[in-house]
Amino acid sequence: MSHARQLTGKSGEDLACAELVRLGYEIIARRYRCRSGEIDIVARHRHAVVFVEVKARRGREFGGGAAAITPLKRRRMAAVALDFLARQGLTECACRFDVVVVALEPGGGEITVYQHAFDVD
Repeated sequence: MSHARQLTGKSGEDLACAELVRLGYEIIARRYRCRSGEIDIVARHRHAVVFVEVKARRGREFGGGAAAITPLKRRRMAAVALDFLARQGLTECACRFDVVVVALEPGGGEITVYQHAFDVD
């Protein structure tokens, strides 16, 4: 991954965290990694553990960030979420998957939070 893409991703995650905190989320972890993959943000919101995928884009020429959450990505996120819940002893907690799309554009940007973005079988 290029340095520019890494900076875009980090900037997007920073903005996403700030927006989530503003909405009442408590950030538990960032970039949680295990063998199955990585989840950008793990948070608590109300009584649920929330696993958040952040999609940051500069411009809109490659489509919206939400379109990048493929079925394969969903399965990987579910596996990482199960790992996190097991390691933290939270297997009885309610959980959900949110997606935050950050459109980084000159002079500002737009942040959209999709709660309950998808379910996992």
